[in-house]
Amino acid sequence: MASYRLNLNQQSNGDYEVHKDDCDYYPKQNYDELGTFSSCTPAVDEAKRKYPFLNRINGCYWCSLSCHTT
Repeated sequence: MASYRLNLNQQSNGDYEVHKDDCDYYPKQNYDELGTFSSCTPAVDEAKRKYPFLNRINGCYWCSLSCHTT
């Protein structure tokens, strides 16, 4: 189980990324704590549920590769 957060700063490619708490790219500000999950899939699902108006929410390439789609 790991804690995940959504970076609310849009990336240059338009993505909003979900990060695990031990990621080197874990946002230090302007984020939302999503909670503790068994993998990135339910964390990304939670981010999409909470922020349906944000397009292109996916996992971080470095810590949530299986959920990274772009």
